[in-house]
Amino acid sequence: MTTPEPLLAVRELSVVFDTRDTALLALDHVSFDIRAGEILGVVGESGAGKSLTGTAIIGLLDAPGRISGGEILLDGQRIDNLPPEAMRALRGRCIGAIFQDPLTSLHPMLTIGDQLIETIRVHLPLDQVAARRRALDLLHQVGIPGAETRIDHYPHQFSGGMRQRVVIALALAGEPKLIIADEPTTALDVSIQAQITTLLKGLCRDHGASVMLVTHDMGVIAETADRVAVMYAGRIIEMGPVQAVTRAPRHPYTRGLMASIPSMQVRSSTLHQIEGSMPRLNAIPAGCAFNPRCEWASARCRTEKPMLEAGAHGVACWHPVGGSAHG
Repeated sequence: MTTPEPLLAVRELSVVFDTRDTALLALDHVSFDIRAGEILGVVGESGAGKSLTGTAIIGLLDAPGRISGGEILLDGQRIDNLPPEAMRALRGRCIGAIFQDPLTSLHPMLTIGDQLIETIRVHLPLDQVAARRRALDLLHQVGIPGAETRIDHYPHQFSGGMRQRVVIALALAGEPKLIIADEPTTALDVSIQAQITTLLKGLCRDHGASVMLVTHDMGVIAETADRVAVMYAGRIIEMGPVQAVTRAPRHPYTRGLMASIPSMQVRSSTLHQIEGSMPRLNAIPAGCAFNPRCEWASARCRTEKPMLEAGAHGVACWHPVGGSAHG
């Protein structure tokens, strides 16, 4: 039995930022797949490269950033080298996007109905009446109460959680196969976060859409994702099924992320923290980029860059937890 082709295949993706003196490497040979109907969580600290990966996939990299190597394939078609007009046609129709702040995605002077109808008619062959019906259907799907009335309201008349639901409806308007969700729950309180993550899971189940869920919150990943990729300094340093990575992390950095989540079983007056901070692009150390912050770092870690192992639960580490070093 052959394995079906992934919906999204990212192969050795590298992104640089050109400066007057040099090109700073921001993404370093990033590779992963997302299957149809799957939620892949991408997690890491600010500056790890999570959002940059999503931005590169949807073709919204701004200068001086540029893709310097690798390729991105959607349904087997390479999309990273498409001209701007072709990429614009792809966005919305094949790839939807949900961003952290819904107000940046919504026009304050247009009703949400106008915005949904316009988006629907750009991507689907529907007239005004049919587009409005679909807009109402989308608002019902994402849980907007009183959608028949609310469709004619403006963004400022909605709470933060309701605005994020409207943005999710916009992302679904063109019936895309892939949704890039960049920190979609960060600005929301915990109860609304849970509602949004449940909504994303339901959309994957009901629509067969795939989601790349970008977040710094391992709790959100554990509740929502099927698999998780952990990023650090522009590289994936651990990737595998969400239960395996969260319950038995193999990279010291992933262990630190998991340890920083408060336990419901163990009382503690302090939270665990990883000493140090993410390196700047112009100061990424040789070898494993995490080595200055790692208590298990050896001489090899400071000189040789470990590659991500192949397999269901891979790690890029010379001294992985629960396994032998790889060469």
